[in-house]
Order: sequence, then structure tokens, then C-alpha cells
Amino acid sequence: MKMTIKSIWTVLKLLLVSGVVAVLLFAWYGYQLGDAYQAAPLTSTSSLSSADEKLPVLEHGAYLVKIADCMACHTARGGAPFAGGRIMQSEFGQFVTPNITPDKQTGIGNWTAEDFWNALHNGKSKDGRLLYPAFPFTNYTHITRSDADAMFAYLQSQPAVSQSKREHSLAFPYNQAFGLALWRAMYFQPGELKPQSDQSSEWNRGAYLTRGLAHCSACHSSRNGLGANGGSADFSGGEMAGIGWYAPSLTAKDELNVSQWTNQDLAQLLQHGVNRHSSVNGPMAEVVSQSLQHLSDKDASAMANYLRALPQQVQAAPDLLDQAITRTAVSKEQMQDIMLRGEVIYRAQCAECHGKNGEGQAGIYPALRGNASLQTKSLSNPIRMILAGGFAPVTKANPRPYSMPPFAPFLDDGEVALVLSYTRNAWGNRGSVVSAAEVNPYRTASLD
Repeated sequence: MKMTIKSIWTVLKLLLVSGVVAVLLFAWYGYQLGDAYQAAPLTSTSSLSSADEKLPVLEHGAYLVKIADCMACHTARGGAPFAGGRIMQSEFGQFVTPNITPDKQTGIGNWTAEDFWNALHNGKSKDGRLLYPAFPFTNYTHITRSDADAMFAYLQSQPAVSQSKREHSLAFPYNQAFGLALWRAMYFQPGELKPQSDQSSEWNRGAYLTRGLAHCSACHSSRNGLGANGGSADFSGGEMAGIGWYAPSLTAKDELNVSQWTNQDLAQLLQHGVNRHSSVNGPMAEVVSQSLQHLSDKDASAMANYLRALPQQVQAAPDLLDQAITRTAVSKEQMQDIMLRGEVIYRAQCAECHGKNGEGQAGIYPALRGNASLQTKSLSNPIRMILAGGFAPVTKANPRPYSMPPFAPFLDDGEVALVLSYTRNAWGNRGSVVSAAEVNPYRTASLD
């Protein structure tokens, strides 16, 4: 049968309508998906929960809220705790965090424990509205009902603060409910973690904390164009959109390579912000200061046990074309000049703390020789630290940490590029050469 232009157009319109209907049905399915999971028993328990449940409920809830780092997002700079209003930058626009104090008009004073658990577990507000995954319900869905109830009880015990809600400022189509429903249908499946019988109770507890409460994958993962990662166990590392920091991979041998650390080393970094190998800075310093330093020794050890057991992978080397595109091509003579000029700056500005040969001082000034974080493909962290300084968190065990001063007032973009190129290639290090053009954007990057 011969197809006319009119009949072909009719078929195309039918296909288009069918596709739209399929998308809408898919989105509707994503919107409705959480309803099947709302009826969790009020007294459900899990072997993933800790012995701290024996504590008074408010004390236990306070501990859980700290490990979940609720205050960091739900407290504006200089604002009342948990009253919301903090602006979270993203590639999709600005999110404004809500008030979670027990104020009945602007907070969650009219919520029930069931409503609160539904928000954590299903990513739905009290009124059924879908929550954006800027709120890490993709991790919090693993939180047990008993822990959620303890967290809710603690938040309800806090002072009520009246603070008017500010709306998100998002680009189309991210500000549309149907798009959010579709995203959920594609990337979100509610559910508590099931303990793995072939693993120790410490490993299972560590998985619960790392994947659930502490939501480590929210930062330490790469994301696609729709902002979705590979799930709560995705620790592949990635750039933190909007703030210009890189959260390193926890599964790459050529980055942190945590499997080579001892349990004590890793637990110490989580609780104290510094160990003999490294120190935390930037957003991770805030996480340690406000959240992880409060870990019990047992829970810190459990997280370290789980993280060290993650399979470590060697990232594939970029092919010749990628290298040509992403790396600054220099001749042997140019490289020698870069190293000579960079060394002059290093000896004048850096050697006093980090050592003549980049050896550093264990637990005080990180070694630069053999420092994997310095040699990563991402330049975000080392450039930001040179320009704005590196500030380790103040913790109970490290109340007066050593920090690195900002060099933005003293070094221009070219000088920063030279000293960074030098340290990335001296003492056996192997990193790409850095250009002044790569440094400049970070001079005006957000410090949030």
C-alpha cells in the first residue's frame, strides 16, 4: 500500500501522542510508587541499628541527626538551627532548604512520625508533594523506622522558629512536577538496606551509616545530565556542581586508595579531620566539624571497615586524543622551564611547611610527595586551596588544627599554575601541567 504524505504525518502524530502518553504514565507511576511503601510498622527494627537505641530516645535521636548532618543544610549562615533558608547551588538552579523546627505554621510542627518517615523513606512531603533529590532521600530511604522515629522526636523537642518559606529558583523543566515524577520512576526505589549474611555485623553497620545516614554518595559520586548517580553505593567521585570542589573517588586506587589505610587511620580522618596521611578541607571539613566528629568510636570503626572493603579499581588511562584535548601540551624544554620556575616559587612559599622534598609533617602538614589528591585529573581542590587556603576542621581531638593561608593576594594565575605544575610532577609525582587559564575561574568561585 502506497503511503501518502498525509498518512505518514498521521502515523507520526500517533507515535508522538503515544510517546507522550507513555511518558506521562511512567511519570504517574513514579509519583505513585512511594505509596506502596508508606505502611512500615511503627516498631520495626533492624540489625543495622546500633546499641545506642538503648539510650533515651532524645539522646539517641540527637546522635542520629548529627550523623545525618541535618543542621548543615537546614541552617542558613548565621540563622537559627534547623530553621532552613540556606541556598544550595546546583546546575539546575537554586534550592532553598525548608524549616524543620516544630513551628506549626512554617516548620514541621503539624507533622507526625509517619509523615517524617515518609519524607525520609519515600521522598514525599506531608501534603504528598514530591521532594527534590537535593534532599538526599535516595540515601535516607535506608534509615530504619525506629531511627527515623528517634530523629523526629529529637527535632520536635527543639525550639520552634517561625521563618517564612522561600521558593526554589529552578530552570524549566526541573521546576515541573511531572519531570520530578519521571526522574523518580527512572532513578529511585525506596527500601531499607538488608543486612548481608556473608558480612560481619560491623561491615553491615558501616554500610548502613555510609550509604544511609551519612549519605556519602550524595557527594562522592559522578552524576549524569539529570543529576542522578549510580545509587547509594556509588562512590566513583565527582565534581560538586555550583561550588567548585571535587569529592574524590573512594573506589579508585589512583585517588584516596582507602583500602591501603588502616582502620585506625580512616576512622581518625572521619572523626578528627586529620591523620598521618592527609587532612580534610573545603566541604568535607564542614561535614567533619558538624557531623562526623560526633561518631562514636564503634561507628567510626564500622564506617572505616566498610569503606576499606570497597573494591578498588584502576581507572582506565585516557586515550591519546583525550590526552591531547585535556592536557596542556609542552615540549621537554618547556617542561624543564616550568619545573625550574615552579620550584623557585615552591621554595619561597611552600617548603617551610611541606618540606624541601614535599615530605610534609605527619598529622600536621600533609606530604605532597606521593599525594594522590594532588595528582588527580580534577584541579578543583588544589587550585582552591592555594587561592583561598586550606582549613582543617576544629574537632574535639584537634581543637587547634594547622591550616594553610590563602595565596590569592600574593600569587597571580601564572604563578599558581607554575607551582601547582611543579608539585604535581616533582618527587616522582605524575600529573598534568596546569595553565593560568585553568586557575583563573577559581578566583571568583563561591566559597560556600
